[in-house]
Amino acid sequence: MVDISDQIKNHERDSEYLERKSGIRTIIRVAPYLWPKGQSGIKYRVIFSMLALLLSKGIAVYTPIIYRDAVNALSNTGVDDLLLGAVGLTIAYGVSRIFMNGFQQLRDILFAKVAQRALRKLALKTFRHIHALSLRYHITRQTGGLSRIVDRGIKGVEFLLRYILFSIGPLVLELSMIAILLYVMLDFRYLVVIFITIGIYGWFTFKVTEWRVKLRRKMNEQDTDASQKAIDSLLNFETVKYFNAEDREANRYDIAMAGYEDAALKTAYSLGFLNFGQSVLITLGLVIVMVMAAIGVQNGILTVGDFVMVNAYMIQITMPLNFLGTIYREIRQALVDMGEMFNLLDQKKEVVDKLNAQSIKVVKGHVKFSNVYFSYDNKRQILEDLSIEIQGGTKVAIVGSSGSGKSTIGRLLFRFYDVSGGSISIDGQDIKDVTQSSLHNVIGVVPQDTVLFNDSVFYNIAYGKDNATIEEVEKAAKSAQIHEFIISLPDGYDTTVGERGLKLSGGEKQRVGIARTLLKDPPILLMDEATSALDSETERDIQDALESAGKGRTVISIAHRLSTVSNAEKIIVLEGGSILEVGTHANLIENRNRYFELWTMQLKSA
Repeated sequence: MVDISDQIKNHERDSEYLERKSGIRTIIRVAPYLWPKGQSGIKYRVIFSMLALLLSKGIAVYTPIIYRDAVNALSNTGVDDLLLGAVGLTIAYGVSRIFMNGFQQLRDILFAKVAQRALRKLALKTFRHIHALSLRYHITRQTGGLSRIVDRGIKGVEFLLRYILFSIGPLVLELSMIAILLYVMLDFRYLVVIFITIGIYGWFTFKVTEWRVKLRRKMNEQDTDASQKAIDSLLNFETVKYFNAEDREANRYDIAMAGYEDAALKTAYSLGFLNFGQSVLITLGLVIVMVMAAIGVQNGILTVGDFVMVNAYMIQITMPLNFLGTIYREIRQALVDMGEMFNLLDQKKEVVDKLNAQSIKVVKGHVKFSNVYFSYDNKRQILEDLSIEIQGGTKVAIVGSSGSGKSTIGRLLFRFYDVSGGSISIDGQDIKDVTQSSLHNVIGVVPQDTVLFNDSVFYNIAYGKDNATIEEVEKAAKSAQIHEFIISLPDGYDTTVGERGLKLSGGEKQRVGIARTLLKDPPILLMDEATSALDSETERDIQDALESAGKGRTVISIAHRLSTVSNAEKIIVLEGGSILEVGTHANLIENRNRYFELWTMQLKSA
């Protein structure tokens, strides 16, 4: 019979091994950002900062020797020699400390640009990658948690660069140099005590820190959970108000914060234990070495200066060691945070351009769906053997009950997803064979709910075109029938719309969205339930704007309200992912089939 505790231990060992392996992989992945190809200026900075580091450590190791000689001069020479010997050595001691600090600061100044450039490049790569991931990925992820992963990952890289290069590396170098000097100037016994002290200290620090890393990871999970709940609640501010749920949301947030508080307290308590244990071990080692040096002075083997020098070296060793636990813990945590970010970077893009994909060329705007199959998962087929042909410059409507696959058609045309079978083409070009960027340029989308940036009205309309002029923005606003409203605002086009455009009404937001799409000036216009969330009067006004927007373009209207598409040149009725009937409004009413049923139901509910 297998012991459960053994299984748990084996699992923990496997997890620790995988984590160490992941940490090594993470460090390897960061390295190219410190030594970027084709950037000699950055490489020179790395080289000179390392030279400054070596010089500062060399001076730091030699400084206690000057201190020793100054003490010996004070204790062994007369008054006449004192001014020349001890005072001169004391001045030399001060100068060496100034140079040591100066080279440390020079190192930091030289390396600052290297680190910041690496962070910038990595942050940009992550940002671009997130935008390149599919819609499927984004609708299954929590934006707040995603933002937190990226934020912690970038901070982790910064910490790792600073401490591995400027704390752990220099500490090892300094310890090695001091060990050699103590061995040469004194004897190996001092070296043995120091190495035993450091060994026990390191073992204790790493063991306790391993335990603390698990506590810290739990604290991070609680932090992410609390942050996500706060962001969700604030983004859904109106919904919270509608259902009088402020107390409920506060309670959810407090429960998450209570979990964070518990984890944070355990982390704080364990830090106290770690610090006290480290202090005891370091103090014992220091006392043993100083007792040995004191005995050496009593026996005449060492001078008082040697005693002071040994004390200076021990302090020089123990000061950075006091932070070893913190640095080790933070490095471990940084590696975990960076690992999460690199895992994000390893997320494969579901929709990718083919090698040597060309830009799409649209002349007529002829859209064709040929025997298209698609499902979001294997459990339910959304579109099945769907074939649609839309002539360039015509207006076609796609209607049907909820879940019939209407909006999926728009998402496939924009290539948020790739079809499972069949093909979609524009002017005879399969959209899988062209670049996504060029495809997105030729399709303008007016969604059901236009989401705006928390910026000015001008910024939100101008978003439709890079470097849009004031004249172009105003022309688009006039076409969308919102110019008069904008200039009536106190700040006109400089008016801030609020987060997600909450300062504007539904109709105003929708008009801004239409203006933005018109500014883009695409040959194909996709309107996905563009007026379904509006009242009848606003809908009529928006319809006029949409009619104007559709002139000279291929227009695909995905609609729930049939009254908005009754004037379409062709209406396609979907049911269960397949085409049920096709025709004009008059033809379909005359057929008295599914379209007639939907039309009748909507007339009764009007």
